[in-house]
Amino acid sequence: MKKLLLLLAFGLVALTGFAQNEVLVHSNDKGLYVPHTVAAKENFYSIGRLYAISPKDIASFNGVDMANGLSVGQTINIPLNNTNFSQTAQSGTPVYYVVGEKEGLYRVSVKNNKVSMASLRQWNKLSSDNISTGQKLIVGYIQSTGVPATSTNAVAATPAPRPQEQPVSANNNAAANNNNSVAANNTVPPPTQTQNTQTQTAAPSVTAAPKPAAPRQLSTSGSGYFKNQFEQQSRSSNAGKEVTANGSIFKTTSGWQDGKFYALMDGVEPGTIIRVVNPTNSKVVFAKVLGEMSGIRQNSGLDVRISNAAATALEIGEQDKFVVKVNY
Repeated sequence: MKKLLLLLAFGLVALTGFAQNEVLVHSNDKGLYVPHTVAAKENFYSIGRLYAISPKDIASFNGVDMANGLSVGQTINIPLNNTNFSQTAQSGTPVYYVVGEKEGLYRVSVKNNKVSMASLRQWNKLSSDNISTGQKLIVGYIQSTGVPATSTNAVAATPAPRPQEQPVSANNNAAANNNNSVAANNTVPPPTQTQNTQTQTAAPSVTAAPKPAAPRQLSTSGSGYFKNQFEQQSRSSNAGKEVTANGSIFKTTSGWQDGKFYALMDGVEPGTIIRVVNPTNSKVVFAKVLGEMSGIRQNSGLDVRISNAAATALEIGEQDKFVVKVNY
């Protein structure tokens, strides 16, 4: 028992210390990045989905061949670019820069893609431009599905709040039926002994019935966060290509609260916003393409994969395959 208590105490201390770290930005001649330590069952595609970036971009940034795979415990660098890193919007996972010796706020701005000094002041609640060596400053936000706890110098990602479950109407109906039965007993003659026996045996089957699990529901409405970006993209480059695609689903925590839907699709530039239509009900969502699907056996016969939140918005069930129309 003492050994068990000691192990539990050690685990709590380790978790507490880990959660005090932040995601720290690094840079090299290729640009800004954050390091990630590969965990069990992770690959280029799953890590790409976590950081909302193409797996090919990760491989290219690290100068490695995707065909060779990744090893547990290996550290790879995740590039921060305009597809997964925002230095204008204050949303997502904050990324920190450690102020070097004799660096002022202007130098911090220059070394981090010339991020606006006004944004640096706002994000870090600075009343002046005076900063000190070793101080940690937010320089942008990762726009991803959730930075995992396996990131080097990273906090365990705060799980997205779960949507409130809807009350189960079956219970209310059962209660109403019970009330109606009581009222009926006050107005009709007492039932025979046979009727009483039937009533007593029928009641447990109602109260003992298991509650149906409430389906996960979107807390956002409409076609998603990327709709305006799709319209801007359409104006700058004619979004006239439309295909009928065989689709499937991948699971992610993104989209349920913020409406940020994602997709995987071959032959489409990562970062492109696609318009996805369910032809059975004309429901529409707009999703950002994270990368391609080629090279994975499970994707054989598929043209596109969309996030489970996007599928819910399209009123597509948890089926293996379905047909959608894609415009980009």
